[in-house]
Amino acid sequence: MNKQEFYVLIERDEDGIYIGEVPQLKACYSQGETIDELMQNIREVIELCLEEIELESTSEFIGIQKVVV
Repeated sequence: MNKQEFYVLIERDEDGIYIGEVPQLKACYSQGETIDELMQNIREVIELCLEEIELESTSEFIGIQKVVV
């Protein structure tokens, strides 16, 4: 199986839990008490997400922009 690369957006909530989202895969989220735990969990979720979708339906991650209002 070919290796694929995905980006993970990481936030920390008010309770200190790390939450990760993979923007290239719809509804691909996970969490962990540490970043290491989050990354282990998100790898498992990515594998599950990839089983459910066709590779062509993944979007290309372009980047993040900050907006000040």
